[in-house]
Amino acid sequence: MLSTAQPHHPHPTDTHGRCTLVGAGPGDPELLTLKAVRAIESATVLLVDDLVSEAIIALAPRSARVVRVGKRGGCKSTPQAFIETLMLMAVHEGEHVVRLKGGDPFIFGRGGEEAEHLRAAGAAVEVVNGITAGLAGPTALGVPLTHRDHAQGVLFITGHVRPGGPCPDWALLAHTAQQARLTLVIYMGMSGARPLQEGLLQGLSADTPVAVIQHASLPQQRHATATLDQLADTIAHEGLGSPSVIVVGEVLRGLAALHGQSARNLTRHPAA
Repeated sequence: MLSTAQPHHPHPTDTHGRCTLVGAGPGDPELLTLKAVRAIESATVLLVDDLVSEAIIALAPRSARVVRVGKRGGCKSTPQAFIETLMLMAVHEGEHVVRLKGGDPFIFGRGGEEAEHLRAAGAAVEVVNGITAGLAGPTALGVPLTHRDHAQGVLFITGHVRPGGPCPDWALLAHTAQQARLTLVIYMGMSGARPLQEGLLQGLSADTPVAVIQHASLPQQRHATATLDQLADTIAHEGLGSPSVIVVGEVLRGLAALHGQSARNLTRHPAA
């Protein structure tokens, strides 16, 4: 049982509990790693993000305590400091805490902050990688992120920043992507799609192909494709929202031909 007292910070040898930061992937349980499944099955306490599917949570023992600590952009969220306090309290009480995070803990998942906090307090921490939506989304469409003919690399970037923090320099990123032949994969960019589009157009051509992939890997997955100059209008017209990733780059040129569709479309991923 988690107590409400403030935890002390013992030496690591005084701590019998442990914490595993587990990447739950984009939602499809079949995309979990074996190591992730083993960690979930051995958990006594799970702290779970909003985007983790119920099918994945169901892998935990029935005796495990499940604490939902979801963090969603634009919604009321559990404060990060409170989540870290809960994790540390449970570890000090001898629990195996599994922090179950959508995607990968170390890709825009605040896993780095949580690991630093726990290790500084003497807690044992392990990280299990998960498949991030920036990989799962394009793959579900049959699109590679790198290709010898189209892209020499890929850049993952978030459109969401700390309150008061600097916004991404989309124009600079566009110039870099153009010159270095990079695919851009943008997380948490839906609410700022129009300024994102305007910035990218300063370095990329208007006909650069883009794709927006919502609910990657899940039965309700949808995607829309367009050209860069139509990105924001396409998102609004098709009613796409979070969680989504935006993919920008020449690797998308063959998508319409692959699916036998027009350059601008909306499709639904078939249910498993």
